[in-house]
This record gives sequence, structure tokens and C-alpha cells, in this order.
Amino acid sequence: MSSSSRDSFSTLTPPPLDWKFSQVFGETTPGEDLQDVDVVSSIGFEKSGDYLAVGDRGGRVVIFQAKHGKHTPNSFLNRNELERLDCAFTTHPEYQYKTEFQSHEPEFDYLKSMEIEEKINRVKWCSTSNGSLFILSTNDKTIKLWKVREKKVKKVRDMEHHSVVCSENDLLGEGSFMSELDKPPTTNGYNLDWAEKIAKDTLSSQEVQTKITHTEEATRANCRKVYAHAHDFNINSISNNSDGETFISSDDLRINLWNLEISDQCFNIIDMKPSNMEDLTEVITVAEFHPIHCNLLAYSSSRGFTRLVDMRQSAICDHSARILQDAECRGSKSFFTELIASISDMKFTYDGQHILTRDYMNLKLWDMRMDSSPVAVFKIHEHLRPKLSDLYNDDSIFDKFECCISGDGLHFATGSYRSCVFS
Repeated sequence: MSSSSRDSFSTLTPPPLDWKFSQVFGETTPGEDLQDVDVVSSIGFEKSGDYLAVGDRGGRVVIFQAKHGKHTPNSFLNRNELERLDCAFTTHPEYQYKTEFQSHEPEFDYLKSMEIEEKINRVKWCSTSNGSLFILSTNDKTIKLWKVREKKVKKVRDMEHHSVVCSENDLLGEGSFMSELDKPPTTNGYNLDWAEKIAKDTLSSQEVQTKITHTEEATRANCRKVYAHAHDFNINSISNNSDGETFISSDDLRINLWNLEISDQCFNIIDMKPSNMEDLTEVITVAEFHPIHCNLLAYSSSRGFTRLVDMRQSAICDHSARILQDAECRGSKSFFTELIASISDMKFTYDGQHILTRDYMNLKLWDMRMDSSPVAVFKIHEHLRPKLSDLYNDDSIFDKFECCISGDGLHFATGSYRSCVFS
């Protein structure tokens, strides 16, 4: 490689990332108290990577847009293609504020005497063929579909004020009701006093002339659909289908299939509620559609199982599923075995060939064609195994950690304690 080639390559290589932990967006001053409503509760990238949606505990959704520099090569490529090039950006991509809106408000369920908080549990971008931006957001009970659109707004440079004096004759026309003032005053003198007051206090108003300099585009979000009253338990996940027409929502015991255009009807495709709740052995923790095949979906449970479902086989899909279960989990069990086996998050790779799952101890990569054991296991909290009893006593063993996959499918990331990220 020539020296000029090495120099050009070095200019394309981005500097190392400077990771910073933050639970809120925006600048915070030292010593400033962190408000609970400002804490980020959900985050989601749009498929191309150009937009980022952030939900917080206050029920708000904030949208950011990628800031592409003028000297960024290959800026016409989408996020997946840029990641494959590995040197697409001269600097790391930055996101700038675009808009925000109040997605959910606190509610009260009078039938169950229960307060429904406004916290955003999940945000998901919808795929559209015309480039419009649609996003699904949900709290514990209600899912909403929002359309984010650009709107032209006229900008005013200055305002000129001109005084306009209105005389009594301008206000008192010949045919008007107030021309009755020309009549003799009544015994109490009311009409005479009124006429004298108008004549004495001449009215004036301000005529305002504005000068429009230019128009700018402002972003607004409009709620298009509300999908409610379909879950008895708290919604833990939503997932869009690759067909662009349907999505699923899941709670602890049920998974419902929705059409984006129909908000008052859904189909229950998985029901794990036993006839006697005392026989309940597991709950659903997360559900996800296959990124390519619209008939396939996967859902994970608190027992460490991941089930693959083909919706073409039956209307109720919970009895016709392939189960991914680690063979190591079938051995000797202890009191903590099922607690740490509970799957808190699951993601398909973008090619749909592999599934990434996260439980309390490990991050596991599964091949969809192998259901006996994962192809790779990344031990995240193995150092905490001797302390499981202490973690149980302070409820830390029930903490949930999420995972994510890069656009090229080659890198994974998940969280841990002390603001650590493993990738």
C-alpha cells in the first residue's frame, strides 16, 4: 500500500468511540437532581439508521435525526451498507433533535382500582413503501400509532404597527342598534350616559402588518390509531411484521395479532393462561416477528425457553412450536436455576438465521436450525454466581437486561451493572 493510500485510509478511519453513560438526553449540570420522568425507558432505531426514537418514563417520545456531514462519503447508503464498508464515516454519526410529543398520559383503571403509569415500555418504527415515518409506542395497556411528518411554517421577520382611529360615526351606523342613542334619554339617563362615554373615549386599535421572510419545515406527530383494551396484563413487547400490515403485542400470558389499519379488533394467537392460575409455571417475557418471513415469530419465557411459531399451521400457535432450550439447563437444578434462566430480551439477526437471547447470566446466540444448544455463549455475570443468594435477598436477581445486534449482524451488545456495556 502506498503512503498516499495509507494517508487516505487513515483519514477515513473514525477515531475510537468515547462511551458515556447517561439515563437522560440533554445537558445536565453537576449536582442537578435527576427527575424520574426524564429517565429513558425505551429506545429504537429506524431501519435505515437515519432516525432514533427515545421514550421516557414521563410518557414522552423524542425523535432524533442523523446529522450527515457534507464530507461524509457514501452518504446515500443505508445503515447496513455503511457498517459493511467499515470506513464509511470520517467521524462517528451524530444525531440532532428533531421533535418530541406526549405519547401517553397517566390513567386510572376504575374496574381494577389500579393506576396506569405513562412510562413508555416500547417504541417500534413501522416500515413503509412511500418513505413516511410511522412509529408505534406503548405503555402498560395502550398502544398508539403515530405519524411523524414535515409541515411548512411561515417565518415572520418583523411586525409593523399602525394606529387606526375609529370615531363614533364609524361605530354608530344609521341602521345599527346603537343608533337608538339618538333617541331622547330615558328617565334614569342611562342611554345619555352611554352615548357621552363613547363620544368621550374615542376607540383606537392597532393594525398589524407582518413581513414574511421565508418558510421552514417543522416536524409534527399526529396520533393515527389507538389500540386499547386487549391486554389484562402489562404489555412487555410489540413487534412489526415484515409484511408492513400487521404487528403483535404480548403480555405475560397472551400474544395478540393486530392489523395496523384496524384498532378495535385483534386476534389472540398464543394463550398460555391455565384454567387454574395455581398451575401457572411460566410467563411470556418477549415476542418478536421474523425479519423476513411474515408467518414466523418467536417468543421467550421465564423458564428459559424460546419457541419458534409458524402461524400457517394453526390459529392458536402455542401447541405447534419448536423449542430452543440449552441442554445444560436440563441437568441438576437449584432454587436459583429458573430465576437466572428467565429470558429478558431476544432479537433476530437481520438475515433471520440466528436468534440472540439474554438471560441474567449469559448472552446466547442460537442457530434456528439447531434447537438443542446455542452456537455461542457469552458469559456476562459468571462472577456473580457465588453471590446469587445476596442478589435474591435484595431483588437484584430480577433485574432485566436487553441486547442488540449491529446492522451487519457481526456485533452484539448488552448491558450490565456499573454502567458497563459488553460488545
